[in-house]
Amino acid sequence: MKKVSTNELRQMFLDFFKSKGHSIEPSRSLIPVNDDTLLWINSGVATLKKYFDGTENPDNPRIANAQKSIRTNDIENVGFTARHHTFFEMLGNFSIGDYFKEEAIEFAWEFLTSEKWLNFEEEKLYVTIHPEDDESYHIWKDDIGIEENRIIRIEGNFWDIGEGPCGPNTEIFYDRGESYEGDTPREEMYPGGENERYLEIWNLVFSEFNHNSDHTYTPLPKQNIDTGLGLERLSSVIQDVPTNFDTDVFIPIIEEVEKKSNKKYRDNDKDDVAFKVISDHIRTVAFAIGDGALPGNEGRGYVLRRLIRRATRYIKELGINGTFLYTLVDVVNDVMNEFYKEIDENKDFIKKVIEQEEARFLQTLDEGLEIYKNVKEKALKEDKVISGKDAFKLYDTFGFPVEMTTEYAEEDGLTVDLEGFKDEMELQRERARAARKSSDSMNVQSETYQKLTKDSIFTGYNSLKENSKLLYIVNNEETLDSYDGTDYVDVIFDKTPFYAVSGGQVADKGIIYNDHGKMEVTNVYKGPNGQNIHTVKVLEGVIQIDEDYTLEVNRESRLFIIKNHTATHLLHQALKDVVGSHANQAGSLVEKERLRFDFTHLEGLKEDEIKEIERIVNKKIFESLQVVIEEMPIEDAKRKGAMALFGEKYGDVVRVVDIDEYSVELCGGIHVKNTAEIGLFKIVSESGIGAGVRRIEAVTSKYAVKYYEEKNETVESVNYLVKAKADNTVSKVENLIEEKKQLEKEVKSLKAELQQDALSDLSDDTFKINDFNLIATEVKVDSVKELRETMDIVKSKNQESIIALISNIDDKVSMIVTVPKAQTKIVKAGDIIKKMAEAVDGKGGGRPDMAQGGGTDVKNMSEALQFVKDYLNSF
Repeated sequence: MKKVSTNELRQMFLDFFKSKGHSIEPSRSLIPVNDDTLLWINSGVATLKKYFDGTENPDNPRIANAQKSIRTNDIENVGFTARHHTFFEMLGNFSIGDYFKEEAIEFAWEFLTSEKWLNFEEEKLYVTIHPEDDESYHIWKDDIGIEENRIIRIEGNFWDIGEGPCGPNTEIFYDRGESYEGDTPREEMYPGGENERYLEIWNLVFSEFNHNSDHTYTPLPKQNIDTGLGLERLSSVIQDVPTNFDTDVFIPIIEEVEKKSNKKYRDNDKDDVAFKVISDHIRTVAFAIGDGALPGNEGRGYVLRRLIRRATRYIKELGINGTFLYTLVDVVNDVMNEFYKEIDENKDFIKKVIEQEEARFLQTLDEGLEIYKNVKEKALKEDKVISGKDAFKLYDTFGFPVEMTTEYAEEDGLTVDLEGFKDEMELQRERARAARKSSDSMNVQSETYQKLTKDSIFTGYNSLKENSKLLYIVNNEETLDSYDGTDYVDVIFDKTPFYAVSGGQVADKGIIYNDHGKMEVTNVYKGPNGQNIHTVKVLEGVIQIDEDYTLEVNRESRLFIIKNHTATHLLHQALKDVVGSHANQAGSLVEKERLRFDFTHLEGLKEDEIKEIERIVNKKIFESLQVVIEEMPIEDAKRKGAMALFGEKYGDVVRVVDIDEYSVELCGGIHVKNTAEIGLFKIVSESGIGAGVRRIEAVTSKYAVKYYEEKNETVESVNYLVKAKADNTVSKVENLIEEKKQLEKEVKSLKAELQQDALSDLSDDTFKINDFNLIATEVKVDSVKELRETMDIVKSKNQESIIALISNIDDKVSMIVTVPKAQTKIVKAGDIIKKMAEAVDGKGGGRPDMAQGGGTDVKNMSEALQFVKDYLNSF
């Protein structure tokens, strides 16, 4: 057998099939294109479905590829088995109606056994076939020359995923020898059994039938070949290593983790799991992010977030603190760059995304683990089941994927109520749906609105008031001629100045009236036929179709909305100027009182960046720039440099908002005529709302003035409290902070002296029991930290004594016990603390020489101390 690297092996496979007339397809993105049935590309054939289903005909019916793939149905197994991965490479050769069984088998055998290629020992190769596939049997036996005893018929050798192409398959196994048998039962020791000796290396699927909807099978008009060969698995055989993780694509990553953790791979099973999880998951997230996926709460994003957090958990278990996973991207790139260039091309971006996600999780991990411990203890006392509500709290508050909670639970002998968790998730979705419904006041449009076809013209770009005819009244899916009730109803006019919610700009509000009735407009939205539909409440009289009405937009509200909308355009361009052209709009909300702008950027804005953005926007406002709005063909708009928003659909003719050539955007919203109308711009907050997406909230005009007035009132209040003048507020506060620090130091020093004095004579709390010196006493401290410091003081003066200290801290019991190391073979601090904790309804544990615990029953603190005396008396 040739000893080659994984990179050499991949290239040899492709070269072999190229020599057999196959076109080599490049490895495609892990994110499926035009295929909603897949979350990830999960096999070599997944990118070729268009050829197999007949949607497209390939230029060459013979195809081969090395395809990067992701499968996440067994994430919890990764790290605990020899070959489970989330990211892997699948080698494959395919025939679209060209060659079939004979050639496919001959190709596989030649590649594996010929001296020019891999040169496997023929006697170590075994094959499995379907019991009824006599054709494959004779090809293997008569054409290839494999002995009959190395051809095993297995009922499961039939590739069928429901309706569609299917057929028998033959698998090739490599015998790794008796040393891999381990404790496997003899009945499983055969190719195809559950064992490590006979390793499957290649699967050849012969698609010759169609699985019909009535569960009958009919021959396909064209027979196809679909094969799969796991690169990492074959590499483990060629490199003669026990698992995929010991091959040259994983070991460099593992070695980097070894350096950081000061632990060695293969030293113990527990650490090995961590090494394997980390090395697998970093490959997955690096390639997935390189292909455009980002961590999030749904779909692919949730998978990435789960993998990063699972890896982070194991990094922490290896004793590595802080963000680390992202640094391994460099190693993955070094290993894979010979064939895959996408990581190198996006390396800095990939590292930033992973580091940001790690940091976010680490902020809550420790707190979440403490909550998990409480949840665990509750479950251990009850039915050994973590409730769905508790699992949801860990997920919702601390970012624990429920799968991570399940893994912790399994390690602790517990289960998780996953159905209860799903119920909690559904309740959250219901709350979100209810919030969306109440805020949007719009349900899915029905057939009723599809039938409302009379034209309605929007005149609100140039007018706030319009005389118009009422065309339609709709109440609960019913069209009416008139209405005088108290429900909210929808109305449509032949002309309207009311802007319908769109492009982030909220709908106008106002009133509509004539001599017979009056209504208040609470919302406006677009109907399926383009009309602006007004949701109204009748305030007076009766409303009736075919009558004329006056439609009047609330002027004050509109004026402040359009100030904020134009300011949003200025903000968008200023962001690009300051942080880079990648800062694209990811969402916006333009209201009367404020504006909200979401944009793509990996890290929080620095204070000087926020100030620079404010300065640019205000400069454009103070320059009194003309805002020119024109309609033009979309091609002309592109030549003008107009910015289009990703995901928005535009017609052939578009509306271009041009702010003196500084900001040029396609936009259907309403704007000021001159930037001076905005008055003033102020950013009030900047925050992250998801991986790679930031949010700015800002105010303009009188609301910006109001913001500054409130800040000034705060400063005046501070001046009054600290007795400062306007010109020395900062220095006065700095002096007070420094004085506070000095006082805290003095208080700490005095408390330490008082504690020393209080502990100077412990004769009443010192006992001679059998051959042990014991100090057991209650101490008064304000925190667990102070309790540990007190132990240090007592221990420094009583090196040969067993010491047990207990304290009431905020109506909870805290305890600490130390035992001289020379006595730990007889007495263990952990044993003492556990029993003390039972007395106060709590838990405890630790090392033989030092242990800590706590409880809730402060009334039994003396009983806990008495236990120590009784315990030592038993020796």
